[in-house]
Formats: sequence, structure tokens, C-alpha cells
Amino acid sequence: MSKARLVITAVTVEGRPVSEVARSYQVARSWVYTLLARYRADGEAAFAPRSRRPRTSPAALSDATVELIVQLRKDLAGRGLDAGPATISWHLAEHHQVKVSEATISRYLTRAGLVTPQPRKRPRSSCMRFAAEQPNECWQSDFTHYPLASGDGTEILTWLDDHSRLALRITAHTAVTGPIVVAAFRAACAEHGAPASTLTDNAMVYTARFAGGRGGRNGFEHELRRLGITQKNGKPNHPQTQGKVERFQQTLKKWLRAQPDQPADLAQLQALLDTFASYYNHHRPHRALKRRTPATAYAARPKATPGDRLADTHHRVRADNVGTTGTVTLRHNGQLHHIGIGREHARSPILLLVQDLKIRIVHARTGELLRDLTLDPERNYQPTGRPPRPPPGTTCQPRKNRTPRTR
Repeated sequence: MSKARLVITAVTVEGRPVSEVARSYQVARSWVYTLLARYRADGEAAFAPRSRRPRTSPAALSDATVELIVQLRKDLAGRGLDAGPATISWHLAEHHQVKVSEATISRYLTRAGLVTPQPRKRPRSSCMRFAAEQPNECWQSDFTHYPLASGDGTEILTWLDDHSRLALRITAHTAVTGPIVVAAFRAACAEHGAPASTLTDNAMVYTARFAGGRGGRNGFEHELRRLGITQKNGKPNHPQTQGKVERFQQTLKKWLRAQPDQPADLAQLQALLDTFASYYNHHRPHRALKRRTPATAYAARPKATPGDRLADTHHRVRADNVGTTGTVTLRHNGQLHHIGIGREHARSPILLLVQDLKIRIVHARTGELLRDLTLDPERNYQPTGRPPRPPPGTTCQPRKNRTPRTR
């Protein structure tokens, strides 16, 4: 039984004074009079709970503003762009001179059924965030797959500045290879200057550190050392380390899928990538940059520069066997070189002691030094230095002042 029924019964049935009833049940006399008025007007309905919602809400959004929020949400989502409350709030203030908080926008989007709740989503507060203090302090890179209209697969290679999120270079390829990574990196350096460091995953086009030591440094690793750039790689199977470029690729692919005409070849895909890069860098406000564009953030501070890696030598020891032709192969800077040792050592077990270009080759059993050389990166074959043997079937020329044999 509700207190309202007790109060009304005490006054109407028992005939007790309103003041006495109010003191007895510790309520205001005005509330007792209000209950009596409801009871005389509505009867038993006066005892039902009533909404506490105010009759008027002066601070509520107008219908026109609510419609504008819903329309912005649909337009941005239809174009494959970010359509969250923060982005909608920015568009309202920037283009419509209407200030609405993100929480209010989120509430109205939920009422309109335009937000799908994700209760299992990991909270942002649980993530550890980091960002470079200067432009060119760190560049992130990754590549992702995207199909053409015909269904043929392509790969999109991205270079992204960690501090400003500036898309430094986005290129489309049939397949991303080591030389393509080096060429794209050099092109980005020519346009924006060399970075102080890079951050990538452990794909073979970026690093050969998980190749078992047989290949040494690949072309990209040698390029970084040549320029004095520090190389950083994330943990295996942990893409969150390269989270900025990973998130950028999601935004890019969402925009590509929203285009009415899907690319039919690499040229059309590259044209779309250039269009997106221009919009992303110069027109799209970034939430992590306090609604600034990446180009504005990139130009706001002095750029970092590479350091010095002259003392960063690469050491490795490799076990192998001499080939049947008396040579052994060694990969340097992504290129395979053949080193001559001698046919007399064919199939012999050897150890290669490599320090950058300085190489010593010793017999694995006897410890005999078979070859000591400095690798010439411009030559595919590293000769032994001995005069070549004459081809089979030819006769040797007699030496000068040599007395011919007599029978």
C-alpha cells in the first residue's frame, strides 16, 4: 500500500485534519492538499505512480537540430567517413554554427536507432597510448589487401607520421616486395625528409631478424642504417603496437568500399588513394589532434632528424657447405652474392664470420682460414684472385725460355 492511499484515507474516511495527518506521516501539508485534489478529480487513478518528467525542457534540442544530427550521421556514413558524435559535433560547430555536446549527440543517435551498443568492447582507458613529440620522430608503416572490381587482389602500402598522423605516402601494388618498400620509403624521404626512426611489424619486407640468420639484413634494414635511422619492430602477433597505421587502414578501406565505382585496375585504385590522402591530410579533423588536420599538426612543430649508426655493425656466424663448383652464397642488402673458395674445397663444411662487408671463411673441422675478403656489393661473383683455369680441351702455351722435352 502506498503512502498516498494512507494519507487520503486518513483525511476522507477518518475525517482527521490535514495538519494532523501531515505531522503523523511526516509529509508537507501542500502535498496532502495536492493528493486530495487528484483524488477528487481522478478517483482511484490518483494512487498510480506518475512521471516525474518536467512539463517543459528549455534546454532541449529543437526538432530541426535533431534532424540535422541524424542527417549528418547518414551523410557521413554513406560517404565512408567517420560519423561518430565527436565528428558530428565538429561539423555542427564548423558548418552550421550550432554547439552540441558529444554526449547529447550520442543520446539522440541512440534514440534514433543509429547506434549499435557494444557492451563487450574494450574500454579506451585500458589501452596504453603513446605518440611521438615531433614530426618525423617516428614513421609507422604497414600494407593491407584490397580487391579490385574484378576480384583480383592488390596490396596498399602506407607510410604514416606517428606525431601528426599525416599520410606521408600511400601506394597500390600487385604485391608489396622488399624493393617496393625501399623505393616508397626513399620517395617519402625525398618529399618530407628522413625520419629519426621507423616502426613496423616483422614482415620480411621490413626485417629479416626472424629469417634464421641466413639472409642478414634486408634492403630496408640496410637503407635505415645508411641514413642513421633507428629501426623499431613490434612484438609478433601484436598489431596494437602499430595501432595508428592499423587504424588508418581501417578508415581508408571503409572509405574505399563506400565509393560508387570500385577500381578496375591499379591506376584507378591509385587515383582513389590520392584523393583520400588529400582529404585526410588537409580537410578531415582528427580527434586525437584536438580536431586539427594532420597537415596542420605536421607543420606546427620542428621536425626530428636521423641520428648516427656508424657504430651499429651487423655480426653473424653462419654454418654452410661449399658447393660443388667451389663457391658459397651470401645475401647482403637483399642481393645474393657468390663467393669463390676453390673446387678443392667442394662439399667441405665451413663457417662464415660476417661483420658487415668484412667476411672470413674458415673450415668448420680444421679451423683453416679458407678466405678473407671484403665484399664488393657491386659484384655478383667475388673471385678468389687466382688466375682462371683454361677451358677443357685447350693446350697450355709453353713458357718463355723453356727447353722442350726430348724422348
